[in-house]
Amino acid sequence: MKASVFHGPNNMKLEEVTKPEISENEVLVRVNASAVCGTDIRIYEGKKTKGVRTPSVIGHELVGTIAEVGAKVMEFSVGDRVGIMPVIPCRKCYYCLNGRENVCANRTAIGYEFDGGFAEYVKIPSTALEAGNLVKIPDNLSFEQAVIAEPLACCMNGQRKANVKMGDVVVVIGGGPIGLMHVQLAKIAGATKVILSEPIDHRRAKAVLAGADYAVNPEEESLEDIVLSETDGLGADVVIMAIGIPFLVKTSANLLKKGGTLNLFAGFTNGVLAEIDPNIIHYNEITINGTSALTRADYHKSLSLIASGKINTAAIITTGYTLENIEQAILDVKNGNHMKTVITQ
Repeated sequence: MKASVFHGPNNMKLEEVTKPEISENEVLVRVNASAVCGTDIRIYEGKKTKGVRTPSVIGHELVGTIAEVGAKVMEFSVGDRVGIMPVIPCRKCYYCLNGRENVCANRTAIGYEFDGGFAEYVKIPSTALEAGNLVKIPDNLSFEQAVIAEPLACCMNGQRKANVKMGDVVVVIGGGPIGLMHVQLAKIAGATKVILSEPIDHRRAKAVLAGADYAVNPEEESLEDIVLSETDGLGADVVIMAIGIPFLVKTSANLLKKGGTLNLFAGFTNGVLAEIDPNIIHYNEITINGTSALTRADYHKSLSLIASGKINTAAIITTGYTLENIEQAILDVKNGNHMKTVITQ
């Protein structure tokens, strides 16, 4: 089979590799669509290394069709259309037992410890099947729509951590695919105003299509002045950082009203620090928290939202990529040329 093999920073090669063989407790999935995540870019650049093997096949956002089923697997059949939750919880550690399976102490993941979706086929290990990480997708969803269920589920986790409520004013920093998912989820949650900050023109235009009330170019306008103007001088209830730029942490915190929440959704480069004035936290009683991955419940809700038509997937994805030009798909996301690039087969 064909696979785009990651050999190290800035080094991916399309190769002919052996198709995975499955055991009686495993499933083989033909990958119909996979998508490039910001984390994939950080892996490609060598900025994220935890759990990443070389050589290996990365890619953790994927959907497909079951090609082979192990003899002891009863709940799936050849031809089933399925989505795959990449993070496999152990279901036994302290975090799994206390509602935080997304940060499981013993977590493994497809695209990390197990080969991922930038290939023609992917093997679903027995641990993933046992944990319920393979899910049938609704017939009315295209693979291109369904592939965003995983990142959307992560955003749902982030919205929960940010505590977005009806009537809130929400600021989203970064107008990439993740930012546009947060825009839509905030509106669904009942936010009265969603203000997005993004310097790239076409992304601001997509943000308006996704439901943003304001799409601000921070290089030409004062985001802080706009937020204060739209909130009677109080500030935003919630700010979500959908881009991992350390120097923006302090300015993002300054956008909050007293008692507001700053959610650091995006991943940051390991070892790169951000400054923040502790008095902003102390005197304004703001909350700063983070988000990691998704829960299995989030994934099911995400699929339902997409299937119901409440998520504008067209504003989020860019199609037209294959395994042959996957590096271009990665670079187009990195450089902001397109939205979430989707590789189809």
